[in-house]
Amino acid sequence: MNHNRHITFLIIAVLLTTASALSRNLTLHYDKPAEFFEEALVIGNGTLGATIYGGTSSDQISLNDITLWSGEPENGVTTPDAYKALPEIRSLLDSAKYREADMANRKIQGHYSQNYQPLGRLLIQYDNTKDISGYKRTLDLNEAVAATRYTRDGYSFSTEYLASAPDSVIALKITTDNPDGIKARLYFDSLLPHSTRAHGKAIEAEGYAAYQSYPNYYDGLKDSDKHLYDPARGIHFLTVIKAITPDGKGVTAYPTGDIKIDGPREVTILITDATSFNGFDKDPVKEGRDYKAIANRRMDLASIKSYEDMRSAHIADYRHFFDRVNLDLGATDPQIAALPTDVQLRRYTELNERNPELEALYFQFGRYLLISCSRTPGVPANLQGLWNEKLLPPWSSNYTSNINLQENYWGAEVTNLSEMHDPLLGFIENLSKTGRTTASNYYGVDSGWCLGHNTDIWAMTCPVGLNGGDPSWASWNMGGAWVATHIWERYQFTKDKEFLMRNYPLLRGAAEFCIEWLIEKDGKLMTSPGTSPENKFMTPDGYAGATSYGNTSDIAMTRECLLDALAATRELGIDKKFASQLSATISRLQPYKIGHNGNLQEWYHDWPDQDPRHRHQSHLFGLYPGHHLSVDDTPQLAAAAARTLEIKGDETTGWSTGWRVNLYARLRDGKNAYHIYRKLLNYISPDNYRGKDARRGGGTYPNLLDAHSPFQIDGNFGGSAGVAEMLIQSTPESITLLPAIPDDWSEGEVKGLCARGGFTVDFAWKDGKVKSATVTSRSGGATKLHYNGTTKKLRLKPGQSVDIHLM
Repeated sequence: MNHNRHITFLIIAVLLTTASALSRNLTLHYDKPAEFFEEALVIGNGTLGATIYGGTSSDQISLNDITLWSGEPENGVTTPDAYKALPEIRSLLDSAKYREADMANRKIQGHYSQNYQPLGRLLIQYDNTKDISGYKRTLDLNEAVAATRYTRDGYSFSTEYLASAPDSVIALKITTDNPDGIKARLYFDSLLPHSTRAHGKAIEAEGYAAYQSYPNYYDGLKDSDKHLYDPARGIHFLTVIKAITPDGKGVTAYPTGDIKIDGPREVTILITDATSFNGFDKDPVKEGRDYKAIANRRMDLASIKSYEDMRSAHIADYRHFFDRVNLDLGATDPQIAALPTDVQLRRYTELNERNPELEALYFQFGRYLLISCSRTPGVPANLQGLWNEKLLPPWSSNYTSNINLQENYWGAEVTNLSEMHDPLLGFIENLSKTGRTTASNYYGVDSGWCLGHNTDIWAMTCPVGLNGGDPSWASWNMGGAWVATHIWERYQFTKDKEFLMRNYPLLRGAAEFCIEWLIEKDGKLMTSPGTSPENKFMTPDGYAGATSYGNTSDIAMTRECLLDALAATRELGIDKKFASQLSATISRLQPYKIGHNGNLQEWYHDWPDQDPRHRHQSHLFGLYPGHHLSVDDTPQLAAAAARTLEIKGDETTGWSTGWRVNLYARLRDGKNAYHIYRKLLNYISPDNYRGKDARRGGGTYPNLLDAHSPFQIDGNFGGSAGVAEMLIQSTPESITLLPAIPDDWSEGEVKGLCARGGFTVDFAWKDGKVKSATVTSRSGGATKLHYNGTTKKLRLKPGQSVDIHLM
């Protein structure tokens, strides 16, 4: 027995060593503190997050809790009987009165989403701040540990930062070898109404968010009036910050609500928080969680553990997920790799330097971010993941469901982080409940559920705009059809039939809405009214319109949703009558059209876009993330999609660039997929930096967060998924290795990527050809493995692997 345990430990040690070597350099590193958010380093345990500036005279740690939002549960319909405007809109469209149709479409709008809120910040103010040298700031992705290290007054000084999921805390450990020890004060403040007190060795801050708010772009109110507060309403929170020294000395709390640290050579600072949020349909005050008891219990349990034990538990928990995938795209010149990450990124952009380690780092950074911000049941990663410092964040930092929410999860399954997909999948169930009310009241559809452009922690589903929003960004109802495809996507990778059976009603509900929403026109089924998210067409008389019928994106999302629901009925062997209805509807859907420029037509009529290079490419949904367009099965339509991308060009926002990487990869165009990936890693200056060398636009900030700009996290996730899509593609029946490998990645190795059918794949390549591969089946099954122009049929039992060696 002991002998077997020894072998097990030895295997684990070898695997960890191999993983480390394969992944090469996975540390973000900088030679100065962050001045701006876009330079700061982010950590998170899935619920609680921190943005770390790493200053030497003062260190700012901005704090977030993913459940801290403005608002309350949905409690009614903003625009009752909005659906009664539909006959008017359809009549106007039939008469080609597009300007009037846009105005009438505003009648089918409801309220805006709520705002994701900042929790506050911990400020550490140091007394002895002279003679700083040798500064280094790092974030180690292998361990999810950030650090600052430097010399202060001739003595070493360091701070480590981690966000522990096992202990539900953020922990800092500050150490020095200065005989005078650490001298500092700790303060907490928040933009939200709150009260702060300090006692013993802890700060407690209690506060609450607004019970109602409006987005930053809403013109109906001044910014100061966009939040409505009432201490008896809204989500409440308690933040506890505690300073712990080895001997219990050197920490003093003051009535002013701050803590003084005087003399210890080592201090551990623990931060925890809990909110009263208790579900999308629960009043956070009357039915809220006992957030005070939860926060205090977390702190009590964490306080009795040593920092070292907490650190070990955190790393073990994190590596359980992160170590599943390792990627080697080649070595970077050591002189370049030694430069700070922001300098590398800038040189990569301006000098076009080769830097495969930076490219692999960006891929793994996306996986790191998903682990760090998507572990709260029913509360998915939002527009900024977990990290927001503003009361009125851009686009409310909400769930923008016309691309951005979904893009956050494109890499979850293929990069072996299926558990991180769970918060979104749980959220879909919430959306299906509020979405039934929206379907009935806004669209006159009595079957199924739908979702508009935006949603929030309360699972709002109505179209936004308050009857005054431009339909291009306010009037859309295909969010449910899109997000429901994640159910079938999860099943394809896991083959978990219990999951599929449990979630099938949600997928069916989305499909039911689509079927009832369709109308017959010119002998085909299509939507009317509809929009193509945020884009506009030009009519022959020069009007830039949004509202139309038969828009390609509507039909593409409907088709994919119906195909997924049909596949689910067959996989489960159920619902045969509905399956027949699905098949009949799919056969009658408006077909794709190719425009006069050879492009995939976005509108029913072959009309140009108002902006031919528009960031959205929603009508290409069927190619990616959908699956019903492909180079093999629909070559003409795939060529038209490629022409569309050519017309759009390569200058766009961060998240859109991430999408285009995946689209080119699906087209098996490795050259352009890589070209666009490099565009995604385009260095962008911090938003508030005003130097003459500032760089603006879409790309990547110095801290590797995505620049829309401003910051949106979806580009990180889309880019990470895009790397995987270049390396491996799969269907329920096949796996293709290196489908879009660029010349710059002619040699490399990857371990742990997942494929549809329930497989994991490790493989290495040289000169653009696979030289070895290992395919493992998690649940048993058959697939066809395509590589180097050949095909190998595989049939494996659960847990069985097959090795292929070619060179």
